[in-house]
Amino acid sequence: MVSESYLREDLAVEGGVIDNSASALLDWAQAVADGAAPEDIYRNKEGRKTLRFQLGKQSWFLKLHTGVGWPEIFKNLVQGRLPVLGASNEYRAVEALRGVGVDTMCVAAYARKGRNPARQRSMIVTDDLVGTVSLEDYCADWGSEPPPFATRLKIIRKLADSAGRMHRAGINHRDFYLCHFHLEETTLDDASPRCYLIDLHRAQLRQQTPRRWQVKDLAGLYFSAMDCGITRRDLLRFIAHYSDGGLRRATGQDAGLWRDVARRAQRLYFRENGCEPPAIPGVI
Repeated sequence: MVSESYLREDLAVEGGVIDNSASALLDWAQAVADGAAPEDIYRNKEGRKTLRFQLGKQSWFLKLHTGVGWPEIFKNLVQGRLPVLGASNEYRAVEALRGVGVDTMCVAAYARKGRNPARQRSMIVTDDLVGTVSLEDYCADWGSEPPPFATRLKIIRKLADSAGRMHRAGINHRDFYLCHFHLEETTLDDASPRCYLIDLHRAQLRQQTPRRWQVKDLAGLYFSAMDCGITRRDLLRFIAHYSDGGLRRATGQDAGLWRDVARRAQRLYFRENGCEPPAIPGVI
């Protein structure tokens, strides 16, 4: 029987959890999930329930996985997708990202039990990112109401830095969009604002990020920003800060990568919106 568990002291105290074994944590998480109000449940399908809960004055997010079943696993494999089997993927991705200096969630509890991938039970609890706003919402009006240049530059550099650190560490997100970055606005006066990367349940960890997954992540981010009034200079700043060798490498050795990113992002936009994206002069 495969079994893993982790419990942070503050959640143990607030939740009254005495036993930190995987079985006890999973039973506690099931009780929390069963008692959640409908308005606190964000997702409940395909063997995964995501919800917000509060203990005392603090709030957390819980993802409880109860097993996807063999039909769902086979369906994903036939479609060429890797199925999400439980919380362990997200737990390891969070720890890996924090290890390379990427702002992301903080894990308060984690448990996994069971060897059968179709019936494996697992859960993860992360701190609620109170007082943050998704970049999808924060940047939505940039086209008509541009932010101060310093703010724009800090956010672009932060995104590029997070993406670069993630990919160089062998991690790819698979849902790498603006909505999955949450900005702590009170830190915008800092040299590097805090902007947390979330929703890592589909992330993949390897020794090195394959090029096709690198392209997928970067294209997803570009696609999600296309209606935000981004400019050619914004793209060049992102590319220069993402690449180890700056623009010299991007326009030389990595030119093919960025052309593939642009083409994939444009196809995504057309597929989702039925029209071509806003015109931006070629970057590479």
